[in-house]
Amino acid sequence: MSNIKKKILHNKNRRLRNRYSYKTVRTIVKQIRKEIEKARDINYLESYYSYLSSKLDTLAKKKIIHKNKAANLKSKLASAINAIK
Repeated sequence: MSNIKKKILHNKNRRLRNRYSYKTVRTIVKQIRKEIEKARDINYLESYYSYLSSKLDTLAKKKIIHKNKAANLKSKLASAINAIK
């Protein structure tokens, strides 16, 4: 197998992995926003938020999303959670 074919295959696999990671984070953000609207269990929200923030940091570190976007998402969700308290 030539290097070009390997590179294409590797890029395809990397792209799928990155899309899966980003889609997972988007789903978590949607779930947190739904829970914020319901304003229920604060402890659950905080634990879920800490999981999300670590995932966002990982995606930003791998440059799947921009670091400012990760920071903005974390900031908006944190302020929304703190407003419930």
